[in-house]
Amino acid sequence: MSDFDDFDEYEHKILYVQTHGRDTPERSATPFFLATAGAAMDNEVAIYFTMNGPQLLAKGAPEEIVVPKAGGGGKELRFFIDQALDMGVRLLVCQPSLDLHGFTMDDMIEGVEMIGGAAFNGMAIEADAVISF
Repeated sequence: MSDFDDFDEYEHKILYVQTHGRDTPERSATPFFLATAGAAMDNEVAIYFTMNGPQLLAKGAPEEIVVPKAGGGGKELRFFIDQALDMGVRLLVCQPSLDLHGFTMDDMIEGVEMIGGAAFNGMAIEADAVISF
């Protein structure tokens, strides 16, 4: 059984991998932006957060992290997360990476799912594209 939903209704399967955390806000929004666009194109899309990635999903972080914009200013990361969730993008977090930062699932924002390494590998094998950040 696949960890991706029933793909017969989708054009393609795209899996993004986010490894960067709070210390690189300029790298935080791109997976959400691309995943949202991919979902809008009728693809099944998920973002897997590993290494420092779970820092972006900790309660409070999406409101504190400002994604910089050329010329100054920017938007809160929450804006990009909400767009992705609204389009049905799945946010998946790596258990060992939670442990690395002292997080539990209770520390994560609403909408985050935890999967293990075997499930991630299965999704990567089934995906039409795996893109890492």
